[in-house]
Amino acid sequence: MKRSEINAIIRANKEYCRRWLFHLPAWAMWTPEDWRTKGAECLEIKRNCMGWDITDFGSGNFEKVGLSLITLRNGNPQYDRKPYCEKIMIVRDGQVTPTHFHWNKMEDIIFREGDGEFCMKLWNADPKTEQLIQGGIVRLKVDGVVTEFEAGKTYRIKKGQSVCYTPYIYHTFWAEGGTCLIGEVSMVNDDSADNRFWEPVGRFPEIEEDEPAEALLCNEYPELG
Repeated sequence: MKRSEINAIIRANKEYCRRWLFHLPAWAMWTPEDWRTKGAECLEIKRNCMGWDITDFGSGNFEKVGLSLITLRNGNPQYDRKPYCEKIMIVRDGQVTPTHFHWNKMEDIIFREGDGEFCMKLWNADPKTEQLIQGGIVRLKVDGVVTEFEAGKTYRIKKGQSVCYTPYIYHTFWAEGGTCLIGEVSMVNDDSADNRFWEPVGRFPEIEEDEPAEALLCNEYPELG
C-alpha cells in the first residue's frame, strides 16, 4: 500500500468515528512527531500493538480485500495481567476480510452502527487438519443465545447484535450498501501468531513511502523507554 493511501484512509476513519460519536483515545490522533516525544509511559501501547491497523492483506486492492482496525485496549501475557482486548473496525461497502480462524482467541463481533448491512459467512474447521468443512451446522451464540448457522450461507447481522466466534470457526465478513462500524471484544489479541487464514495472505501491508506518514500504524512505533 502507498503511504498516501494509508494517510487518506486514517483521515476518513477518524471522520467516520466522529460521525457516529465514537470517541477515540488521544493517542489515536498523535503524529509521528508526537510519538518521538513519548517514553516508557506509553510502553503498553507499543508492546500490546494498540493503535491503527490498516491492511489490504497483501491483495493490492484495499477497497475489495482489506480492513481498518483500531486496537483500543489489549493485554500481553509477557508483560501484564490484562486478559482482554477491544477493537473498533471500519468495514467499507464491498470490502471483504479473508476467511480465517483463531487457534486461541474467543471474540464477540458487534454491529455498532453504520450505513450498510453487516454480512458474514461461517464454517467449522477440522481441529486436527484445520481444513474448512463445507456443509453442516455452525453453533455459536448471538447475544448469548445459542444459534445455528448453515455453513457457508450469508447472514446479515442487525445493529446492536453480537456474534461470539469461538476458536476453530472459520469466518469472513463484509459490508453491503454502505460502511459499517464494527466492535470487537475478545481475549488478548496477538495478530502475529493467532490467525489461521484459509488461503495464505499478508497480515500487515508492505508500504511504499510516497509521502510522509500522518500517523503510525501499530507495528511502526519508535523505541520507547
